[in-house]
Amino acid sequence: MAMIDAERAVALVGRPFRAQGRDAGAGLDCVGLVLAACGLSPDRVRRNYRLRGDHGAELVATLTRDFRRVAPSRKRIGDLILMIAGEGQFHLGILTARGFVHADARLRRVVETPGRPRWRVCAIYRRRRK
Repeated sequence: MAMIDAERAVALVGRPFRAQGRDAGAGLDCVGLVLAACGLSPDRVRRNYRLRGDHGAELVATLTRDFRRVAPSRKRIGDLILMIAGEGQFHLGILTARGFVHADARLRRVVETPGRPRWRVCAIYRRRRK
C-alpha cells in the first residue's frame, strides 16, 4: 500500500497548489495531496483548518485514524512526513524513492523535491492496514 501511495503522489506532481484544495484538477494543498495520494475521502479532514497551533494538533489527531506513527529509522517509501515549516506551522509530504512529494505554496504546484526536506521532520506516519 505504501508504494502505491508514493506512486499516486508522484502522479500528482505538476498539479496546481490551492489553499484548502481537495480537487487535483482545481488544486491541492499538502493535506489535499495526502488525501488524494492515499485514496482517502476529501471530507476526512475539515477544510477550514490552519496548519498552525491547535489546528496542527487537530490535524495530527485526525490523520492518526488512518496512519500510525513509526520511528524515523523505520521510514520507507510512501510514508507520510510531518514537518515544521515555520514557527508553529506544519507541512505534510509523502516519501518517494527520490525524496518527497508535497504541495509547494511558493511554487504554486505539487512538486517532488529530491533528497531530504529542508524543514525539520517531527514525525513519520504509515498507513494503517485495513
